[in-house]
Amino acid sequence: MTRVKRGYIARKRRKKILAFVSGSRGAHSKLFRTANQRKARALVSAHRDRGKRKRDLRRLWITRINAAARANGVSYNRLIQYLYKRQLLPNRKTLAQIAVLDSNCFSTILKNLSCDEIG
Repeated sequence: MTRVKRGYIARKRRKKILAFVSGSRGAHSKLFRTANQRKARALVSAHRDRGKRKRDLRRLWITRINAAARANGVSYNRLIQYLYKRQLLPNRKTLAQIAVLDSNCFSTILKNLSCDEIG
């Protein structure tokens, strides 16, 4: 049987994986087998943490809105409840940015919502 030379395909695959983990320490950036395991773990962590980042940012926005609302004498819960009752679906990211960057504007928004019904 004649000898089959596989060419560069396997080398190309290994080099791609080693390039992916090039920032790792020790054998994890030098040896293919450990580098392959490191890459698999990194991709799992990246997938998990994308969802975690969304949750963390939403928590941050809610905290900022709550702090700004309480400074105006209203709780976050009452504010969101009233917005839903008026069928104004809140964008928490935008509300949080308004609360942090322009507190006067946020106060005006709360006053225009007729806060006597909220609080």
